[in-house]
Amino acid sequence: MDASTFSITLPSQLRMLSVARSFVDAVCQACRLDRGTSHALIIVTGEAFSNVIRHAHENQPGRQIEIQLQILADTVVLTFIDQGAPFDLNAVPMLPPGELRIGGRGVYLMRTLMDELSCGPCPSGERGNILRMVKRCHAGDARACG
Repeated sequence: MDASTFSITLPSQLRMLSVARSFVDAVCQACRLDRGTSHALIIVTGEAFSNVIRHAHENQPGRQIEIQLQILADTVVLTFIDQGAPFDLNAVPMLPPGELRIGGRGVYLMRTLMDELSCGPCPSGERGNILRMVKRCHAGDARACG
């Protein structure tokens, strides 16, 4: 089955969070992904989008976030491309779920809900990061978009 790739570029503004989540939800529905996979993708989209705005872009207006959703036969790849300062995902500690703390749950949720999580610099040498999250699903779940 060939891959289907969907993308959207949004302004780096928290008011666009619902648009980002709705985009992912709509693609999941159109591709008939199972409910668990869809919910995981929507949750991590919200976490990643808000983290980029707050941390990578430091709430600075005028920046953009590109979201790519690639649907394969048994895998979904969700990618965020930002215009922020370099980010070391490995520097984020593995927090115990019960630890009392304000914030810091976004990366925990991404690590927990996704099967793979990586972040690196944009290969073009431009300022920015590429956050890549992979969710494996049952073969045939994405049959409508292949």
